[in-house]
Amino acid sequence: MKTALWLYLFLFIAFFDLHAQYPILTPFAISLGAAPTFIGWMMGIYSLTHLPGNLMAGPMVDKHGSRRYIMFSLTAAGIILIIQSYIHTPWELLFLRAISGFVLAFLSPACLAMLAQLSDHPVTQGKYMSGHGVVHTLASVLSPAAGAFIVASFGFSETFSSLGIILVITGLMAYFTLPKAAPAPQAQLSDGQTTPAPLSGSQPLLPFNWRYLFLPFVLACAQGILFYEIPLRNNGSASMMSTGLLFSIISLGALCTLSLLFLNKYSPMVRLICGIILMSLSFYSLAIVAEATIGIILFILGTAKGIIFPALASLFIRLGGTRLGKTFALQSIATSIGSFAGPVLAGQLPDDLSPFFVAFLILMLGLLLIPIKRLSSTPPLSTHGPYHSS
Repeated sequence: MKTALWLYLFLFIAFFDLHAQYPILTPFAISLGAAPTFIGWMMGIYSLTHLPGNLMAGPMVDKHGSRRYIMFSLTAAGIILIIQSYIHTPWELLFLRAISGFVLAFLSPACLAMLAQLSDHPVTQGKYMSGHGVVHTLASVLSPAAGAFIVASFGFSETFSSLGIILVITGLMAYFTLPKAAPAPQAQLSDGQTTPAPLSGSQPLLPFNWRYLFLPFVLACAQGILFYEIPLRNNGSASMMSTGLLFSIISLGALCTLSLLFLNKYSPMVRLICGIILMSLSFYSLAIVAEATIGIILFILGTAKGIIFPALASLFIRLGGTRLGKTFALQSIATSIGSFAGPVLAGQLPDDLSPFFVAFLILMLGLLLIPIKRLSSTPPLSTHGPYHSS
């Protein structure tokens, strides 16, 4: 449990820093002279450069453990933010966002793999993932409005510098607090005992049906459209503070459902289907209703997120078995592709077609493509080692 608490602290600080940039990156790019199409690419390139990092992170986390990659991601991301406070052109911002996307690609697979290895019970693992979601959501509730307020008070340069210094300090804290040894991968035997599972080339390329990767892809694509569109509403005249508050409303909705820990007792697939349907209906509502009701709809959309993301993590834990590093890396790859495609697609759409309606169609199409079944028969992951807590 001690390891989980440290992980939650580091994740809170990292997510706070990252989400604080959402309402200010678009105005910052505009202040540098970036056009709307360029902004779409600037937001998307971050996710595109996640791909090589995710491909490297999976086998590395399985082989060496999570600690070193958590430290690397946090420290490197902080240094990049500090450098970002001194740039003067959109192309410099694009370049730094590309590097930031690569170094932060190691953080999510490493953290999720370490959290999943703290227990071998599916419900307990689900609670750890809900805790991860609560920490993520708490940070995202506070950070968008806080980021907008800091920029309004001190400017872009000071904001990026302070956020970067906080990340560097967090990376150094991880060095002294996270366990150094990696747990040996385990395989479940028919008699209930465990034995190390070899990570050899004889294993299949994917630990599960590749169609499950449509889930993180369509969710990230829809979110990418949302993150692109909200700062540009009212023809780009919306204030940074109002944008930050809208992002915080989404997070408040997610916090409400993340706090309902009894939901972890239900099938991950059932929770995912319900959550995706609710999210898709929220996007449909955003496409047809007036600006005055956007806050209510975004709150409902947030409640859907609170249902979806712990269920998604629980699903991939059951699908991945002993290959958690690779499993969460594949999930991150699908998320990265979707996060890249979302804002780029939104930036290319004609004015008479609502990006929110496109997000609705993407979510419903993804729901039709995934294999729907209960996973209650899947044996739980057994992991015994330095990260395991009984």
